[in-house]
Amino acid sequence: MDCPRVLVIGGSVGGLFAAHFLRAAGWDVTIFERSSGDLADRGASIGTRDDLFAVMRRLWIPSDPSAGVATHSRICLDRSGAIIHEIARSSTSSAWDRIYRPLRDAFPAACYRAGMRLDRVEQNADRVTAVFGDGSRAEGDLLIAADGIYSTVRAQFLPEIQPRYAGYVAWRGVIEESDLTPAEHALLYGRMSFCLPDGELVLGLGMPGRDADTRPGRRRYYWIWFRPAGLTTDLPALCTDASGKCHGTSIPPALVRGEVVRDLREAADATLAPPLAAIIACTAQPFPHGIFDLASPRLVFGRVALLGDAAFVARPHVGAGITKAALDAQGLADALAESRGLDAALARYEGERHDFGAALVAWSRHLGAYLEAQLKPREQRMRDELERRPEVVLAEYGAAGKPV
Repeated sequence: MDCPRVLVIGGSVGGLFAAHFLRAAGWDVTIFERSSGDLADRGASIGTRDDLFAVMRRLWIPSDPSAGVATHSRICLDRSGAIIHEIARSSTSSAWDRIYRPLRDAFPAACYRAGMRLDRVEQNADRVTAVFGDGSRAEGDLLIAADGIYSTVRAQFLPEIQPRYAGYVAWRGVIEESDLTPAEHALLYGRMSFCLPDGELVLGLGMPGRDADTRPGRRRYYWIWFRPAGLTTDLPALCTDASGKCHGTSIPPALVRGEVVRDLREAADATLAPPLAAIIACTAQPFPHGIFDLASPRLVFGRVALLGDAAFVARPHVGAGITKAALDAQGLADALAESRGLDAALARYEGERHDFGAALVAWSRHLGAYLEAQLKPREQRMRDELERRPEVVLAEYGAAGKPV
């Protein structure tokens, strides 16, 4: 009897988790990835959770929860650089490629097809077919859409559901640990450090170095700065290069205009704690991108299932995107293994993972409410949009209390 076949659209971490689970369960799995290049250089620092490593252990994918950069507390710095609040909170930050690379290396190259742009999905009661931009077709028993926030599959079945702009951008950057002064290192390293200028939020923390190096002195320091930006004015201006081309809602770091970076550094000097302002000044190529979220009302369409960011996109404040994708994949695999028939399995998957994703998006919106409200007139803001106390930010930031 032939093995059932699954088509996985999207070869990033969500697609790879799903592919590994179903291949281990006896499915014939092929991944179709739009990009032609290696994805290992995407992403920067990520938060790691026990659930994520439990999924990787279950797949026998090499992982080491301790192979990251540990923080023992969270601090908030005022404009002078003094600590105005601190809480004990242990966590470990890692690098995106520490998760992606083992997953990719363990998956058979012959079953991973890069440079495949999906055009549309066709299906009937018995089969589902992926039709690609080059005219080629692939048939299977199940199609998993793990093709991200701008999912082609989701757009076909839920054209009315579009990513929702949150009203602010994230500037990101990374420097080498060795670029920190001794005083900056003593204050910041081993802590998640926050600064709360009016209407904005900055945080920084250590992360592994190049090639996932965690040896002291060879690690890096990562920062992210959330700033209000109008969708039709500020954001396009930030994402326009020196030739006048607008790259949409994000821009490659090397194409960010020099004057935009200068403005950012001047704002850092004027509003941030000196240690964080100095780190931003030291960053060679900071870059901005718009913050969006998304919640799908449905995850299953016949023989098609949405997974990871194709289904739900939480804002980065929860630090749980990769963990959610891993748990989605595990939940789908368990439903397929333990249910009688494909329809029952997909119904179970949708019932379990929809509520999880919706709760995570709602929590991320709560954490970003103050930032989102900055484009409203002050008199139209609700109470929690008008004030932000450091002790609340430090306690709530992340997915505390949520099912992650």
